[in-house]
Amino acid sequence: MQSRLDRSPVAVWWRTIDRWFLAAFLMLMGLGIILSFAASPAVAERIGLDSFHFATRQIIYMLPALGALLAVSFLTPRQVRRMAIIMLGIALVLMVAVLKIGVEVKGAHRWVSFMGVSIQPSEFLKPAFVIVCAWLFAEKARHPGVPGNLMALGLLGVVVLLLVSQPDLGQTILITGTWGVMFFMAGMPWLWIIVIGCVGVVGAFGAYFTLDHVASRIDRFLTGEGDTFQVDMGRDAVINGGWFGVGPGEGVVKRMIPDSHADFVFAVAGEEYGIIMCFLIMSLFAFVVLRGLSIALREQDDFTRYAVSGLVCVFGFQSIINMGVNLQMMPAKGMTLPFISYGGSSLIAIAISMGMVLALTRNKPARRREPGVAMLARHALPAE
Repeated sequence: MQSRLDRSPVAVWWRTIDRWFLAAFLMLMGLGIILSFAASPAVAERIGLDSFHFATRQIIYMLPALGALLAVSFLTPRQVRRMAIIMLGIALVLMVAVLKIGVEVKGAHRWVSFMGVSIQPSEFLKPAFVIVCAWLFAEKARHPGVPGNLMALGLLGVVVLLLVSQPDLGQTILITGTWGVMFFMAGMPWLWIIVIGCVGVVGAFGAYFTLDHVASRIDRFLTGEGDTFQVDMGRDAVINGGWFGVGPGEGVVKRMIPDSHADFVFAVAGEEYGIIMCFLIMSLFAFVVLRGLSIALREQDDFTRYAVSGLVCVFGFQSIINMGVNLQMMPAKGMTLPFISYGGSSLIAIAISMGMVLALTRNKPARRREPGVAMLARHALPAE
């Protein structure tokens, strides 16, 4: 038990951190390791690697991810902004580099390799983009003469252009949707809503008619015809698992789906541990999103409110897309389940993102909206 008089950085951090958030993130990380041991051995053996190749690498990735989560949570809001600006600049440069020297995987250029290590810049772009846009929206609210909204719109255009060029429509939808939520919270005028909505509809139809892989995935989802093997197996695995699962190591889907340790790890969880495990995972994601939005609602500082809302929305939207694909409720899209799917870039980027949430939601009583007694007390104080 720490004394309230202890002013060391760790003691202050422990007193001010949102422990519910921290517990949820650690639980998701733990589930990620457990499910990696469940889903990855069959994949590794199928391609001639050691059985625990991916599980071992997942633990190795988890260590810097945990370090990043904790280190970022010590930052102040100003330091979070500065870090995001630097991250955004580096990520944009790497996104351009990806188009020139990127590694091609399944027809897309989304990774860049340095000394044998592959990095997906778009994963690190997401939290940086959210923080910078939150700052621009907040500056517009604080100083109406600052063109923050237009600058945020311009930044969105640059990011969307780079993502579509890879192409990566899933990340484009994720980032655009989050940006829309933040702009709506910042008081988006109805004219902007109509215009942006029309642009979104036109863009969706344009993607369908100009990008063959997008049209193919949507057609397969709507008609059920064509190569739907992975999504069919994912859905059937959850159904086969029932409430309590077939038991650890007894699943079939992981032996047949190439991406069972990554994009379809939720299906493996459902088959081996049952629907109850699926509900637990969904509950943890829902808790993070709802708690984040609840805290943001009480914030007086515009930047913190927009930033926290945007970060948890990215977290929530990404988890919904992944689980929706696993349950055959959405067209197939290669998107990881935060903290759980295998992948170094995704895991570390999500850890940085949630570290920012921890940093921005540290206990700051003076910056929370306190209706009722607190408001009466302020009005009762004599003017100075």
